[in-house]
This record gives sequence, structure tokens and C-alpha cells, in this order.
Amino acid sequence: MKDSDSQVVLSTRDIRKSFGNKEILRGIDVDVKKGEHIAIIGPSGSGKSTFIRCLNLLETPNTGTITLNGETVFDASRKTSHQAVRNLRKRVGMVFQSFNLFSAHSAIENVSLAQRLALNRSKDEAAARSEALLERVGLKDHLHKLPGQLSGGQQQRVAIARSLALDPEVILFDEPTSAIDPEMRVEVLKVMKELAEGGMTMMMVTHEIQFAKDAADRVMFLADGEVLESGESSQVLNDPSNERLRRFMKALSGAF
Repeated sequence: MKDSDSQVVLSTRDIRKSFGNKEILRGIDVDVKKGEHIAIIGPSGSGKSTFIRCLNLLETPNTGTITLNGETVFDASRKTSHQAVRNLRKRVGMVFQSFNLFSAHSAIENVSLAQRLALNRSKDEAAARSEALLERVGLKDHLHKLPGQLSGGQQQRVAIARSLALDPEVILFDEPTSAIDPEMRVEVLKVMKELAEGGMTMMMVTHEIQFAKDAADRVMFLADGEVLESGESSQVLNDPSNERLRRFMKALSGAF
């Protein structure tokens, strides 16, 4: 992220989420600046995926607000219309763990459908945009293949192209490499790093600590539904001040 990019694109205040009597998120505040890349790390069950799903209302927070480029797009104290949710999801893209592609449609059709449904682009316009994006993510020779004919890494790159096709202001990644064979992860991480270098505003839940070091400006450490530490990636990952984070990093390195 460039120092001159100080505009806050995405902001949350007091995001809380419970399932039944279990409180998963306990008041999350974050400001994401234009062009910033934030990695969200933490132990399993800490609320990472729940939080990122709250950001485009795949999960509805019990309390709190979400602001996008100065506009309050969600306020838990007021009812949110279906149209408002649709509008938010056009502006905040999501890449899932499990790709979520339409199995009966080719790669280019998967990317085109999102544009035609959400943005009302013509068939030709959507196809041209899709072809350019699939080429961008390294799938020029796989435009007309079905998801079942693609590797996990290739399917995830189709999903990334689909998200980019809506020209989002922010892209959210929910553990995008967790469902991919280890040897295929590198191609997805490469695309994500290229997006980061191109200035895309990104938030990503990840267990790929080296990737977080390389591609994230900032790291948030979540545990038990709270942000226990947040700061520049080099500081948080190399010299954490929080004892829980130090234990987490030690466990990841295999040093007990």
C-alpha cells in the first residue's frame, strides 16, 4: 500500500455475532484503507471466517455497522433490504474456500454469468471481460473447460476472475488455499500476490504465514472472537507482543 493512499474504503464498528448462546465475534473494529492488504490469522474456531463472511452479509452481525467508502451499508439497528445486500455484494467481492463454481458451466461462462446477473452486461461484453480476466489469472487455454476438468488451483483462479469481473472495491478471501492440494497452492497465491501488487484492496483469512509476510501490509490476529493484536505484518509476525500470538506462532513453526 502506498503511503499516499489514506482513504478508508471499508470500516466496521462493534461487529458481534452469536450462534445460539455461543458468541463468536465480540466487537470487531477495523479500518481498511484503499490499496491495503490485510491478513487475518488465528487458531481454528477464533471467528476469522465468520468475521469475513459478515463483511458482505453472508452472515448477519447481531450488532455493529459496516461502512463502505463513507456510506453506511449495514447497521444492525435497522433492517437491511435484499436490494441493499445485493448492492453490497457487487462492491465487496468474495472468494471462498470451496470455489462455488457452477459445475455445468465452463470457466468463461462462470465468470460471465456473474456479470450478466449482477451488472446487466450484454453476453458479448461479459464474454470479452471474462476472457481478459481468465487470461490475467493464467487460464487462457482453459476458457471452455468445465470445473470438473480443472485442478483445484485452476478452479480457484476461475473464482478469483469471477470476483474481479464485478469490479469490486474490496475483495475478501476466506482461506482460499485450504481446499487445494499443497502443490497447487502456489499458483493461487501467485495470483493473489499479483493482485496485491496491482493495488487491489484485499482482506484474507489465511494459514499461509509466509504469504502473509510477503503480501500483507497488516496482520490481524483473532482469538476467541477478539482482535488480540494488529499491526504491520513484519512486526506482528516476527516480533509479536501478545502472548497468545507468540504461542500460536510457536505452534505453527513446530517448536514446542
